[in-house]
Amino acid sequence: MSHVLSQNEDTIVALATPPGIGAISVVRVSGPETFKKVDLIFSGKKKISECETHTIHYGKIIDKNNEIIDDVLISIFRAPHSYTGEDSVEISTHGSQLITEKIISLLVEQGIRLAEPGEFTKRAFLNGKLDLAQAEAVADLINARTEASLKGARNQLDGILSKKVDLLREKLINTSSLIELELDFAEEDIELLPVEQILKNISEIEEEIEKLLKTFSFGKVIRDGVNVALVGKPNVGKSSLLNYLLKEARAIVSDIPGTTRDIIREELFIDGILFKLYDTAGIRTTENIIEKEGVLRSRKVIEEADIVLFLNDVEKGFDEDLYNEILELSSEERVLKVVNKIDIKANNDSRFDVGISAKTGEGIDKLFNKLKDKAIGSNIYTEKTAIVSNIRHYNALKKAKEHLINAKNSIKEKLTGEFIAVDLRNAENSLSEIIGKITTDDILNNIFSKFCIGK
Repeated sequence: MSHVLSQNEDTIVALATPPGIGAISVVRVSGPETFKKVDLIFSGKKKISECETHTIHYGKIIDKNNEIIDDVLISIFRAPHSYTGEDSVEISTHGSQLITEKIISLLVEQGIRLAEPGEFTKRAFLNGKLDLAQAEAVADLINARTEASLKGARNQLDGILSKKVDLLREKLINTSSLIELELDFAEEDIELLPVEQILKNISEIEEEIEKLLKTFSFGKVIRDGVNVALVGKPNVGKSSLLNYLLKEARAIVSDIPGTTRDIIREELFIDGILFKLYDTAGIRTTENIIEKEGVLRSRKVIEEADIVLFLNDVEKGFDEDLYNEILELSSEERVLKVVNKIDIKANNDSRFDVGISAKTGEGIDKLFNKLKDKAIGSNIYTEKTAIVSNIRHYNALKKAKEHLINAKNSIKEKLTGEFIAVDLRNAENSLSEIIGKITTDDILNNIFSKFCIGK
């Protein structure tokens, strides 16, 4: 699809800062009539349309009755040297919701349209300022809550994944082009690329895609965090552990079995990684309707958890029955076997991964390290490594790999070049979807509708 907007594209406006009261607010305007329309409400030493790009100008916003709305600073960005690639301005006002609403209303009265969610970034993509993967990274950057997720979004925004995908796409195009050229000379029986070389090329690309796919579990962790289910029989100390980790009494602690009847979710940051802790109702047989619902929810949390923190009481020992029940809902590699209350009695059971005391804090550092190891495993990636953290990118890479496998099978079954060429083209299209070389309006609308207005 074309990456050039038509000349009659609307000029759009939106508040670029969060609504509410603050020191300043920023109103963003972008489109072909930006300077002309802003000049109609701006009074300064010079007209905005006469000012140089990347300059800031002081003046006043005035309404149709010549009344002053606010003193402002206007930053000017001339096309193509702007975020959107279009003529743009950013109006810095005093941080009053009333002021920003009045300024936006004045611009709308001049024929400027209110921006849709993500429309500024969508235009940046359409004008070739960002590819699609980079555009999606903008939303991740805004939503980043940890050091790890911030670095991951920055990695993608810098185009590290895009460059890798584009390189693989180019290799595919080179191979498929030679195969298609051979088809044009089928009658002359010309072989431009030996079959062994085609297989080698495809296998190399497939291996690179597989490496990218393997980064997804790590990428998902740094982008979305890790879901951890705290599971154990009633009164083993789940709520006490949660309270110790959070350094405050968020969960009710008592000696009565079944106190926690609902799922309590809290968040913990360990070395820049977000861990979302779910303190589940103890899994037990009960006739109490409310407790039954809690147990059902617990089972669902265990099924969906990235890590199950299986907590035991050192005096009661390893709960084999509950462990087997957990394994019906999760996998062994996801379970972290923890024994609590080692301040009362030493742990001598080698089945436990770590021993702790939720009362004194003993072993908590070791627990943190074990949680981190479970979350990211042995994956050591540098800031320059292409990492997949977006499910859309993961699915596109998976499709590309499937098409490459089909192409290899076509070669092994000695099918004609047409079959191989189609599979390679399909693989290339799947890679193109990641960076937006091929897209549909549905894909774009789905991506940018999740952005905040003003971005």
